[in-house]
Amino acid sequence: MTHTLPDLGPNRPLTLPPQAEKTLANGLTVIAIRRAAVPLVEVRLRIPFAGADLARSALLANTLFSGTAELTTVQIAAELQAVGGALGAGVDPDRAMISGNSLASGLDRLMEILAQVLTGATYPESEVETERARLVDRIQIAHSQPSHLARVALLKRMYGDHPYAVQTPSVAQAQAVDRDQLLGLHGARLHPFGAHLILVGDLDPEKVIEVAERRLGDWSGNGAPVELPATPALVPGPLLLADRPDSVQSSLRIALPAVPRMHPDHAALQLANLVFGGYFSSRWVENIREDKGYTYGPHSLIDHSIAGSALLVSAEVATEVTAPALVETLYELGRIATTPVEAAELEQARQYALGTLQLGMSTQSGLAGLASTYAGYGLRLDFLAEHSARLAAASIADVAAAAEKYLGPAKGVVVVLGDAKVVQESLSAVAPVTVQAATQE
Repeated sequence: MTHTLPDLGPNRPLTLPPQAEKTLANGLTVIAIRRAAVPLVEVRLRIPFAGADLARSALLANTLFSGTAELTTVQIAAELQAVGGALGAGVDPDRAMISGNSLASGLDRLMEILAQVLTGATYPESEVETERARLVDRIQIAHSQPSHLARVALLKRMYGDHPYAVQTPSVAQAQAVDRDQLLGLHGARLHPFGAHLILVGDLDPEKVIEVAERRLGDWSGNGAPVELPATPALVPGPLLLADRPDSVQSSLRIALPAVPRMHPDHAALQLANLVFGGYFSSRWVENIREDKGYTYGPHSLIDHSIAGSALLVSAEVATEVTAPALVETLYELGRIATTPVEAAELEQARQYALGTLQLGMSTQSGLAGLASTYAGYGLRLDFLAEHSARLAAASIADVAAAAEKYLGPAKGVVVVLGDAKVVQESLSAVAPVTVQAATQE
């Protein structure tokens, strides 16, 4: 007995929740958004951190909550737990991010602790030593992972001398970081000017901004955000084969040009990417996963950074099918760049894109993540409504034009990490090949 699935219902309009915003005298912008699903508040503090030393940044994030003059690391954790909360930190090439949550009734105390850390983190020597050893271990483990080695090769090939080209510190760099360097980095870069504090949850937006101002209004710093140069244009050329002897699989990576979120082509390019390889029902996934069984999880996405955007294509394949998998990948890129998509597959991709937007806004955590990400680019949640409308309006012709402009295989750079003695000859039949040793950093 067969069953016919019902047609998808109409897309619901994207509605934005109540919110308030204020830039404090110290330069911190506070954005409070009401999403009263559960009595919790999500907290995201995004601080510009571009250009900071990689090893020091990573260790600063790992030790930021290790103690203040008033509280030890254990006491900080206990105080946060007492209000049903937690806080943690991370860094990437563009920003430092402090993330956490608490019961709505405990937000004032969480903000008080956050202020103490931001203005008086002490980075105890014992904690620095412990976290430095853990960071070294993580770097050494990453060096054994094909995905890391492939990323290292791709970033260097994409960005050349740009700061984005190296995004992981070396073991030696991590081992050289000491407490004084962390205190110096904190003082120089962990300041409120240009930072955004996002608060989402069961709250009154206007009143919670008053709480933030009372607790963080005295946070200060004299530094200014560092602006990175724009990323260089991709320079197509020979396929780069990063040699990893005796590897049982190959990592395929392709970088293609893309545009920032605000660009008029962005919505159409997002839809073109979805049709190509951006979700499970895409052409590329159907080809090399479902039909040929070359790989389990091929995926493509538009990667946005402050200094530039790129469309990244990635798959892990068995060594013996490296060249065939690359051929099919280039074929699918060529097909979408030269032949308009079908109306049905465009509509399916559109429904997926619009549904993903709705899902992203349906939880406090998702909404906080979106608001924080967009704030770093000078955008607010109303961008989501505008982008949703552009996704809904994009035509077959719009998507075809974007695919032709950005997705042609000749526009990209190709990197393969694998065993050169096994795959070089077959790859050379597909494209000119340059071989280099796989490097860790």
